[in-house]
Amino acid sequence: MAEMDRTRDRSKAESKADKHDWSTDDAFWQANYSSRAYAAADRPYEHYQPAYRYGHEAATTAATEREWNDVESDLRGGWDSYEYRGASNKSTWEEIKDATKDAWDRVRGHGDPHRRDRP
Repeated sequence: MAEMDRTRDRSKAESKADKHDWSTDDAFWQANYSSRAYAAADRPYEHYQPAYRYGHEAATTAATEREWNDVESDLRGGWDSYEYRGASNKSTWEEIKDATKDAWDRVRGHGDPHRRDRP
């Protein structure tokens, strides 16, 4: 029974990953990041890109039953050593967590709370 549950969870995760591959989401975020309430006008896409990728990867690899509140502290702890962060990106977790969550929500199929055109 446990093996069936693991297989089902893996299948769901693979399906989710297929639906949202990073190259597709990267193009989406590059076209849309400036519409987000957290996006500073003086920051280029490259400032937010590592955070989007971090959220994307976390959402596609985390167990399907885990929600943002379950993983945020783990992600906060891993941000400083994230491999795609880049040496020039000195952003703190507090500065990029909304972008990370935005990417998480997109992969997980949640709403879009960060758009500037929403109340």
